[in-house]
Amino acid sequence: MSKTTPATLALTKAGIPFTLAHYDYDPSAERVGLQAAEAMGVSAAEVFKTLMVELDGKPACAIIPSDEELNMKKLAAALGGKSAQMMKPADAERLTGYKVGGISPLGQRKAVPTALDELATLYDEIFLNGGQRGLQIRIRPADLVTALDCVVADLVR
Repeated sequence: MSKTTPATLALTKAGIPFTLAHYDYDPSAERVGLQAAEAMGVSAAEVFKTLMVELDGKPACAIIPSDEELNMKKLAAALGGKSAQMMKPADAERLTGYKVGGISPLGQRKAVPTALDELATLYDEIFLNGGQRGLQIRIRPADLVTALDCVVADLVR
């Protein structure tokens, strides 16, 4: 497994500190984030998932705890839109350059409006996908906000 992905390169270039965590990715897992948390032996609330959405027909990104569900109305409001819906997996892969199960909000092919759930601020560090299946980035939430220039808001049900 490579330790260098567009996500890790983006953080390194920006001078933002992070560490990597590897785990055995299970392609049959129903919920990748929960499986990642279990495999790494950490709380599911500390492992955040990256969800690609369409906000008023344009791409956007939401980062929420792996044990929570995204509230589309809250996301739309946080990003100044009217409505949001999940992006089709093939469209998300094409847009980001990552495979589903390995999509990172960092180092995507094209920067899109992004929102991080406020629950991230409860932790000194959180985990999120590092750009390939089985690779997680451990980062301080404030550093993630800096790296992505994202909105922090209540995004879950």
